[in-house]
Amino acid sequence: MLNRVLHGSLTTISLNRHCQSGAADAPGVNRSSYSSLCWSLAAHHRNLQEKPLKHPPSSHSDGHSERVCKAMGSITLKDQKKYKMPFSRGKKPTTSKIPKLHPKGLENQDGLQTKRSSSSPQGAPKKRTAFVDITNAHKIELSNPIKKKDPVKKLQKKISVLSKNEINLKSVVNSEEKLEELKNVESNIEKLEEPSSKAPIPPHLLPPEIPPEFDIDSEHISDCTHTVEYAKDIFDYLKSREEKFVLHDYMEDQPSLNSNMRAILVDWLVEVQENFELNHETLYLAVKMTDHYLAVSQAKRESLQLIGSTAMLIASKFEERAPPCVDDFLYICDDAYKRSQLITMEISILQALNFDINIPVPYRFLRRYAKCVNAGMDTLTLARFICELSLLEMEFVPVRASLLASACLLIALVTKDMGGWTQCLQFHSGYSVEDLAPVVRKLHDMLISPPDSKLAVVRSKYAHKVFFEVALIPTVSLETLEGFLK
Repeated sequence: MLNRVLHGSLTTISLNRHCQSGAADAPGVNRSSYSSLCWSLAAHHRNLQEKPLKHPPSSHSDGHSERVCKAMGSITLKDQKKYKMPFSRGKKPTTSKIPKLHPKGLENQDGLQTKRSSSSPQGAPKKRTAFVDITNAHKIELSNPIKKKDPVKKLQKKISVLSKNEINLKSVVNSEEKLEELKNVESNIEKLEEPSSKAPIPPHLLPPEIPPEFDIDSEHISDCTHTVEYAKDIFDYLKSREEKFVLHDYMEDQPSLNSNMRAILVDWLVEVQENFELNHETLYLAVKMTDHYLAVSQAKRESLQLIGSTAMLIASKFEERAPPCVDDFLYICDDAYKRSQLITMEISILQALNFDINIPVPYRFLRRYAKCVNAGMDTLTLARFICELSLLEMEFVPVRASLLASACLLIALVTKDMGGWTQCLQFHSGYSVEDLAPVVRKLHDMLISPPDSKLAVVRSKYAHKVFFEVALIPTVSLETLEGFLK
């Protein structure tokens, strides 16, 4: 039955199209009979739609349709364009040149063809199109994605959007309120800070007041490496730390060692510093750490070189950019110790010093104080030579680094005829001439004493042209020196 309805609907559509395009005027076809045949077939198809088919289609009707389709097949496209038949429903009717054979019946049919009413007459079954029945168009509304949205859901969505907007507005308002509160708090803090800023600053927080005649850093204010703003504070801090690292003569507590052994060790450390081309600060720090370790722990003669080389390793790690490795120090010791022994000694020294190895050394103070009198490199090198010789002597171990540096510089200034201890030196060092006198006399005795052939490294080092051959300069007499100590 479905095939019959589909076949009838398709035949009707094809007939309507041929009728509208003027197929009745094709050559060899009677126009009046062809028009009546088309309308009768259309009426027959509508009856098929209104009444369901209960019996299979007859062969007569199928043959009739086949004859009509064959007749229409002979109509060409050019012939169809010559004549215009009435439009299908939904289009405006146009005047047709075909004579009306049945005025009453055709008028009603033409009106239905041009614009059919959606409602059926009273008592008649509801009219349906075949394609709606086939495709279940009456159910499309349930699954049609273009259908109108439920107004309840629309309202719910609008309500949710409005609620979100309200929340956002509330958050914006809250943030604005918080900003206003912060501004009020900042204004209150500024008001509180105004009277406190007028309060006097404690003396220890004030920057050091340096008289213009004692200002030695302002000329380097454009060079950030000199740290002009903190130079005075840095050296005052180093000088205050000296009190923590004051030593005594510890040789009385070392039964296996003596001062001569220590001097040989320091002389060897000077040679190590030269071979590895280390900084002078590294050498001074290594000697200081060795003394501090021996002051708190007893050592045997066989381990003295191990202590000195390990102290030099620690100092290199503290001062150098590229310190030598452990294997380098094992090699310099002629493989007298194992790697494990060196690492064990390193741990022991650091624990003995409580890992506080920032010990003030004389070399730093010496460079700072030489700047006060604009001392040349030759004068500074002479003071360094005297200071490095003092590392070999046990009697200078208890002397503070800043005091030892001041005494060495004073001897160098007198030797170079650059005057004595000035007011600027006294301001920056904190020592007067009376404070320096005992140390200066001890240093002078060291210089005039005959050199030991076993301890010749320091003198041979400073006898080189690189160091201005300061070791060959004659020592100033004690009488001349005493004249500047009064």
